[in-house]
Amino acid sequence: MQISNQILKGLPRKIALMLLDCGLIVFCYWLAIIVHFDGEDSAIPATLLRAEVIRAMAPMLLYALPIYMIVFWFGGLYEIMWEYAGMRDLGRLLCLSGLSTGLVMLVDLMLRDRPVSGAVLIFGSVFNTGAIAGVRFLWRLIKTMLAMAASRSESNDTPMLIVGAGNAGAWAVTLCKSKNQTFGRPVCIVDDDLTKKGLRVQGVPVRGTISDIPELVRKYHIMEIVIAITTVHGDRMREIINLCNSTHCRVRMISDPHAVDESGNPLAAGFRELNTADFLSRDEIQLNNAQISEYLHDKIVLVTGGGGSIGSELCRQIMRYQPRRLLIFDIYENCAYELETELRGRYGAAAPILTLIGSIRDKERLDEVFETYHPTVVFHAAAHKHVPLMEISPAEAVKNNVVGTKNLLTSAAEHDVERFVQLSTDKAVNPTNVMGCTKRLCEMLIQSFAKNTDMKCVAVRFGNVLGSHGSVIPLFEEQIKRGGPVTITHPEIVRYFMTIPEAAQLVLQAGGLAESGSIYVLDMGEPVKIMDLANRLIRFYGYEPGVNMEVKITGLRPGEKLYEELMMDAEQDKMAKTAHNKIFIAPPMQIDLAAFYSDLQRLQEAAHRNDDEVVDILQEMVPSYHPNRRVCADHTVVAASGNTALFSKAELAQALNERKPTVKEE
Repeated sequence: MQISNQILKGLPRKIALMLLDCGLIVFCYWLAIIVHFDGEDSAIPATLLRAEVIRAMAPMLLYALPIYMIVFWFGGLYEIMWEYAGMRDLGRLLCLSGLSTGLVMLVDLMLRDRPVSGAVLIFGSVFNTGAIAGVRFLWRLIKTMLAMAASRSESNDTPMLIVGAGNAGAWAVTLCKSKNQTFGRPVCIVDDDLTKKGLRVQGVPVRGTISDIPELVRKYHIMEIVIAITTVHGDRMREIINLCNSTHCRVRMISDPHAVDESGNPLAAGFRELNTADFLSRDEIQLNNAQISEYLHDKIVLVTGGGGSIGSELCRQIMRYQPRRLLIFDIYENCAYELETELRGRYGAAAPILTLIGSIRDKERLDEVFETYHPTVVFHAAAHKHVPLMEISPAEAVKNNVVGTKNLLTSAAEHDVERFVQLSTDKAVNPTNVMGCTKRLCEMLIQSFAKNTDMKCVAVRFGNVLGSHGSVIPLFEEQIKRGGPVTITHPEIVRYFMTIPEAAQLVLQAGGLAESGSIYVLDMGEPVKIMDLANRLIRFYGYEPGVNMEVKITGLRPGEKLYEELMMDAEQDKMAKTAHNKIFIAPPMQIDLAAFYSDLQRLQEAAHRNDDEVVDILQEMVPSYHPNRRVCADHTVVAASGNTALFSKAELAQALNERKPTVKEE
């Protein structure tokens, strides 16, 4: 019944089109007679409007019109939506019109008394086809123009400047000029290629170079800038972003046309807001994919802490190398589940992914996982990492980071794991906090297992990761969105940063090097002043630091120091190069294994008693650990007074300069 109703609803449109076509056919045959006789005798056409001429056409129309209508109906001409018609639909019209004309001519030949000549039929067929197609496409053109007029009145007319006159810039202009666009109105383009100045990209002129942006913004009253460059990274990209932000225009980047969402579907074309990774734009990492694939392809890979910031990105990167199975191991099921859903959306429901819930503190659970699934490669990213929280709960840091790592290493060695990659941190170098000290012990565990087992054990040491859970950038963004203030612990504090994908890629590459017992140190670039980062972020959100967005200095937190280091004093001048220009090797540590494991037992026992002795034992085991913490009478923990990490500006610059590695050839 529903289908019948839908058919009946479409009948009025089809009948109207049939009546229109009948009128066009009558008119076109009349026009064909005029053209035919006008070629023979110019005096005859004056008689064509007489009633006898119309009557002469009537017998032909009695069979021509039914033939046309029957062929058009059963040929599907009236089922075409001409608003979206293309060449195939036009081809169908031509074929149906030709078939109708052939049938009309066949009937005409069968008649002894032919009402019109064959030439008139041919002329009429040509005119019919042109008229029927022309009327339909004219209607389509009118509807399109009306839609464009409506969309133009609703579209975004914001004056826009586009950075880049290459393929990406042309694509940006196309997006802005597309139907129903809401991106803005391109006014001008800038490009550092001087040969392009004065040229036009789809009508938009190239007015100058990137350095001319502030002047062009004032001259053309620009309100938005779109950076449409895909080949520039590192310092130059940061310069461009800073220059654009200085104009106080809205700044966006062209989105990657090949990007996909978390489900693996292509993202809609357009522009995206700047993100924190753009502020830290670095040169693209060149990976030795063959080396990485050699130890990941068709292997069973276990990632502990797989639902975390770094762990989840490691899983995404690992899946590119087609492991036999990826085991996501995490104690927090929500993030792990979301990651598995994302990966299955990208690689299919049958992707070899398994999420396992458990804790690295539980040795029996680890043994069960290794006995059941037999992983051959382990990436260990599970850890307590929040510095202030671990200052309050040092025993928990030891249980999870130290004891948990020891459990994992023991289970891995007992179950024939080939390669073990530990994620470490720059806070393990000359630590001033419990978290960093526990990570230093993990590095020592890695080297002790490398010496005493057949398993290739390595650690990868790197600094802060932009956008990770609990990092400074999400905190700043949250504070800015609340209206401030933006809190900074010290005006001179600096940190090393890298993006999450960059860190994950370099970890995979270091795992491929896998010289057992090595502590791989990643090149983190130049340290970033947190105050500068906060100011950039504040301006990015349209505020001015200290004017309409307060910046508040709160003082160093427990365990915090002004700068982090990627290597210890003993490692200075001894860093060795690797085959990758962003990965270095710290010299091996001399460890008294008997004393180390004896102290480790004492530390484990103190941690299980939740004893304050934990911090004292940590100091004994890691002589370079100088705690920046003081426990108050009410059991709160604050930064120690007279903290040696507080330097003057000149002292800080000198300290950072001295920490730059002198690399020797391997």
